Amino acid sequence: MRSVGVEEELLLVDTSSGEPRALATAVLAAASREADGAEEEVFEAELHRQQLEFATRPQTDMGELAREIDHCRAEAARHAEGLGAAVAALGTSPLPVSPSLGFGERHRWLEEHFGLTTQEQLTCGCHVHVSVESDEEGIGVLDRIRPWLSVLLAISANSPFWQGKDSGYSSYRSRVWGRWPSAGPADLFESADRYHSQVRDMIATGTLRDEGMVYFDARLSASYPTVELRIADVCLDASTTVLVATLARALVETAARQWRAGEPPLRHRVELLRLAAWRAARSGLEDQLLHPLTMRPAPATTAVHALFDHVREALEDSHDILPAQEGLATLLRTGSGARAQRDLLARTGSLQGMVTACARRTSR
Repeated sequence: MRSVGVEEELLLVDTSSGEPRALATAVLAAASREADGAEEEVFEAELHRQQLEFATRPQTDMGELAREIDHCRAEAARHAEGLGAAVAALGTSPLPVSPSLGFGERHRWLEEHFGLTTQEQLTCGCHVHVSVESDEEGIGVLDRIRPWLSVLLAISANSPFWQGKDSGYSSYRSRVWGRWPSAGPADLFESADRYHSQVRDMIATGTLRDEGMVYFDARLSASYPTVELRIADVCLDASTTVLVATLARALVETAARQWRAGEPPLRHRVELLRLAAWRAARSGLEDQLLHPLTMRPAPATTAVHALFDHVREALEDSHDILPAQEGLATLLRTGSGARAQRDLLARTGSLQGMVTACARRTSR
């Protein structure tokens, strides 16, 4: 059974106003004092001090992964509460914000080299690590999951607002993230040697600081024996995060089986994959997507069902098929986090009320 680990980035917000607060350093200090070396620290600083990241341990059981995500979210909320703040699983800040860059030397390098892109990059994503047996298997997987990643983006879409306005997108985070020069879909690599050669060439241009700045939608992890899927927004509900992780593992397993069987990957050009990701960011689950097999418009429900059918055998083998089926049915009925945010805005009458409602929902 392949193991899965999840990294979630959360927004730190004021409990009253809903505005982002630059409290990451204080929250991390509180968490560190309490841990006192007794257990591995799961929280980390991110690019801006208005956000906080946690990483789960590798899990093979999705029930255990769900419990750990719930626990990490609750602990983040508890530490923030001690400072008069809350955490909200939102891909972008709905309220206007002037982000405060972290204190690290790496952060300063990014600001110096990328200017406004770095300053404005207050976005919260969800990264899913799925174990692979080797770099060669990992490349076989990366080449074969490319067309399906845009559907995961649509499922996770949770960032419709930007600087106090409705962006018109379901995942505006992904559009902001796309400003980085290495972000987005990648071409077919076909071998681990070609992948690593491409990464070395990218770093050699001097544009990227190191391998950590290779921001492909999916990549080989530089730190773990995993494929890292990086396309998703942070999800409003932890149950959606678990659904994304479940589908990600099934995608990796399906692709690995295809690779071992010698089945070639679909050879969609990067230009089409970019259009598929844009369509998913714009529409979410509310309108049409590009069908992963044909790259032609199709209702979102059709594209989601195509993904489910594609990974069905892997879901059956991991005993995840019923939870995945129920989770997708619920999501298609109730809508993504982007729809939930817009519905909450209509119900509360203000972005402030919507953010505070989302903060309560994040850790419930």
